[in-house]
Amino acid sequence: MTNRASFSSRIGAIAATVGSAVGLGNIWRFPYIAGENGGGAFIIVYIGCVLLLGIPVMLSEFIIGRSTHLNMRGALKQLSPNSKVHNVAFICVLGAIITLGFYSVVCGWVLEYLYQAVAGNLSGHTTAEYSAIFTDFVSSPYRNVLLTVVFLGINFFVMLGGVRKGVERTSSIMMPMLFVLLVMFCINSMLLPNSGKGLDFLFNVDFSKLTWRGVVDAFGQAFMSLTLGIAGLITFSSFFKDKAPLVRDACTIATLDTLVALLAGIMIFPAVFSFGMQPESGPKLVFEVLPNIFQQMPGGYLWAILFFILLIFAALTSTISLSEIPITFISEEFKTSRKSATLIVAGITLVIAVVSALSFNVLSGVSIIDKNIFDFLNDLSSNFFMLLGGLFTAIYVGWFLDKKVITAQLTNHGALRTRIQWLIVFCLRFVAPVAVVLIFLCYVGII
Repeated sequence: MTNRASFSSRIGAIAATVGSAVGLGNIWRFPYIAGENGGGAFIIVYIGCVLLLGIPVMLSEFIIGRSTHLNMRGALKQLSPNSKVHNVAFICVLGAIITLGFYSVVCGWVLEYLYQAVAGNLSGHTTAEYSAIFTDFVSSPYRNVLLTVVFLGINFFVMLGGVRKGVERTSSIMMPMLFVLLVMFCINSMLLPNSGKGLDFLFNVDFSKLTWRGVVDAFGQAFMSLTLGIAGLITFSSFFKDKAPLVRDACTIATLDTLVALLAGIMIFPAVFSFGMQPESGPKLVFEVLPNIFQQMPGGYLWAILFFILLIFAALTSTISLSEIPITFISEEFKTSRKSATLIVAGITLVIAVVSALSFNVLSGVSIIDKNIFDFLNDLSSNFFMLLGGLFTAIYVGWFLDKKVITAQLTNHGALRTRIQWLIVFCLRFVAPVAVVLIFLCYVGII
């Protein structure tokens, strides 16, 4: 593996890894569930979840990837040569491909709304009309599929550039621009009349609103937001340099990911309350509520364009990381060129994405466990693949991996000091498995 690619710099590695973590969920889900669950109370619990669950599981993936500089299956083969645990990698890679497939459909929606914003078509409508516009769009098989394919084309064009010229270079440009756009939006939102109501919704500490389900949601959000469990961080850390301080980088990545989520809340909810709208989450917030707000806002035409550009950045950095997982896996395990692996992954993803896009129109009558295909794949990815992969990596590193490997990676073979290795191992052995099982039981409706 002497000719294997690696990130050219620590900043590039962090930008790419933060990009893998920051996605649409940071922007359209975290702020809303925080506000609904006591604002600052939820945020306090969420930060605790990141510390006790997110960072330890992230480090478990970093340890596996950086210690071997291989994809997940190759890494587990090297670390546990007399075991069959390496077959878990197939599940994680499959989870990444499925996630990439249905997620690309949403990214196609963002492209559509960026086009409509530039064309000036996101103004002069009532609330009901914005809802109808979105419904009509996703109900159109031709346009829905076309925009999904266009986005996938952009994504895999980047992937053909390789780790440095594709993944690292794109992330290093887009992530700083995303933060700049977020700060610009936050300043504008806080200057709006009655913006304090939105900030109060997001940050006022009210533990009486924090339910048991809210606590589980905090664990789940910490887990999903950092893209744990589908070998993404194993893959990215396999490109890290041996001198990279893993603990410090994990804390930096988790902090930046959380910061994006908080900035998204500051960007969105002061504007929502300022214009008398109801707080929402998910597609309804992005494609119905916010366009209605932009048309009432001074300079709304420009803000609408910038907002959907921001979403494109968040979406593309996420799909780049999802794509890298199977590309690296196929190229290394099946000894193919990166170009061939990229085309194979593109072909598989295209099929999943097209079927997912058609589940809102042509295939709307097809259901799996009372869900359309898109929703089924979404739940399958979040409630099975990611949780199973995260549970495995936590237990494997916490209980079975040679402790010398853990120490060597956390200390860079003795060059660094760390006093929290015992805490990381404790969290991997006890906190993470219990938390993941609770998330699963809650999300499938057992508790």
